[in-house]
Amino acid sequence: MRDDAPAKIPNPVPPRGRGRPKAWDDKTDQNTIKSLDRAMAVFEHLSGTSGATLSELAADTDQSPATIYRILTTLEARGLVEFDATVQLWHIGPRAFVIGARYLRRTSVVDRARPILRRLMEATGETANLGIARETHVLFVSQVESHASIRAFFPPGTLSPMHASGIGKALLAQMTDDRLSRYIATAPLDRFTGRTLTDPGDLRADLQETRARGYALDDEEKTEGMRCIAAAVFDWTGEAVAGLSVSGPAGRISALKMPLLAEAVARAAAELTAALGAEARG
Repeated sequence: MRDDAPAKIPNPVPPRGRGRPKAWDDKTDQNTIKSLDRAMAVFEHLSGTSGATLSELAADTDQSPATIYRILTTLEARGLVEFDATVQLWHIGPRAFVIGARYLRRTSVVDRARPILRRLMEATGETANLGIARETHVLFVSQVESHASIRAFFPPGTLSPMHASGIGKALLAQMTDDRLSRYIATAPLDRFTGRTLTDPGDLRADLQETRARGYALDDEEKTEGMRCIAAAVFDWTGEAVAGLSVSGPAGRISALKMPLLAEAVARAAAELTAALGAEARG
């Protein structure tokens, strides 16, 4: 080699992420703490009950009472579970709420929805939308557009009257009777097409049907030739905080395709609901 030849620089090794061990991507049993996994299984099972005895937990999780007792006393020391000696039942403890509340503080519905919206668009071929209620309107806050040349377009920041919107009607359908009555009494039920529901009785009937079937339908009620299927998203308190939808030309969102599209929308809304820390709804 010539003395003046440039030295070869080896390919740099990409730096390991801070806090990530060498075997970060290895999810095999050798990198699983089995005792912790068993403890979390017991903790998760207990969280779905209104209280359970030691023997019930042992039977339900297929573990010995001695193992269950060690797990429970360990979790109890951390405040994650507590024991009611009067009725001999174990319950979720207050520390579990504190930890859950910390998770909720860092959870953004828009951030959580983005990958779900993309999967919904890919599964249906139609534009997927996320909207929230703003007084008498729906505010669209995120969207993943369809690849089709003819498509719906609601850029973030767009407002649409709730009574003429799929997401709006999905949210209205979850309101209490008193709150819905106040909405109908104050909101202008403007007509946009011949299909717009401007009569309070017709709107109430449509919302009742929406609750029964689990999704809302905007059947060319805001824009001629466009349809939208939507479902509500709930937070951990059980409140409807947003809505997911797919929207597109009526020719593509046909009566024949509607059940499959509605199923996809309802599934995506349930996935986002779970991502916000809420229980799955029947």
